Amino acid sequence: MSTYFIADTHFSDDSILRYENRPFENIDEMNKVLVDNWNKTVSKDDTVFLVGDVGEEKYLRELNGEIILIRGNHDKLTEEEYKKLGVKAVYEYPIIYKEFWMVSHEPMYVNRNAPYANIFGHIHSNPQYISVSPRSFCISAERIGYTPILFEEIAAKVKEADKECK
Repeated sequence: MSTYFIADTHFSDDSILRYENRPFENIDEMNKVLVDNWNKTVSKDDTVFLVGDVGEEKYLRELNGEIILIRGNHDKLTEEEYKKLGVKAVYEYPIIYKEFWMVSHEPMYVNRNAPYANIFGHIHSNPQYISVSPRSFCISAERIGYTPILFEEIAAKVKEADKECK
């Protein structure tokens, strides 16, 4: 059993193609690639933190693994509605994962001396934010190849960024 992270899938959101210059001909292709990438990567026994902005929720039923949703600014269904679609847990606010990682839809302020690191989405390809730092990692779909990323890969990249800053 492995743990993965992804944010900002925006299933069936035609406007995200334009806003983020996603490399798909249309939303049907985008949805197919997102579902295929997810299911090629994630097994039924894995856990995926979907960190906000799901998009058209019907796609949740097609995805492998136990999904833990941390709501984003576009996620409007009730907790019960998400659970009926197969989501294991729904969180309204950021959570702490493995005693060190703050997982939030929007980036949170952390600095090098902070006792936490932040895994976040929301910012997509905004150049004002870097993808990885000694205390943060962006899991917006655009930044991780439209594929859920393994937690250990996130941790290793943050550790490497920390070494490079010393």
